[in-house]
Amino acid sequence: MRRVPRISESEWEVLSILWKKAPLAATQVFEKLAGKSWKLSTVRTFLARLEKKGVVKSLESREAKTYRPAISREECVREASQSFLNRVFEGATASLLIHFAQSKRLSPRDLAELESIIAQKRKEK
Repeated sequence: MRRVPRISESEWEVLSILWKKAPLAATQVFEKLAGKSWKLSTVRTFLARLEKKGVVKSLESREAKTYRPAISREECVREASQSFLNRVFEGATASLLIHFAQSKRLSPRDLAELESIIAQKRKEK
């Protein structure tokens, strides 16, 4: 498994647009981020950073330079989750799960899914 570089919150926002639809030009990403107070140059900066990190790839054509993700959302989520778990909970998965189960309201569907996962994990032993 390849190492996913650290991605800032703002870079996540830009990358999330590309995960939904790609390839896109910087102007198209900018349009999809209309609710932000960013300038087009800011979006271009984030795209350049993501490209330098190897998280997105670009293709230059006569019409425009377009970008697409080079790493899947799942890979990035896995890496960010593991980093968070290690930093905040010192790698203790049970502590993380207990914390969120106690501090957040869980729907019946959420509870059923957790119970299913726990049952599956018990079978794996």
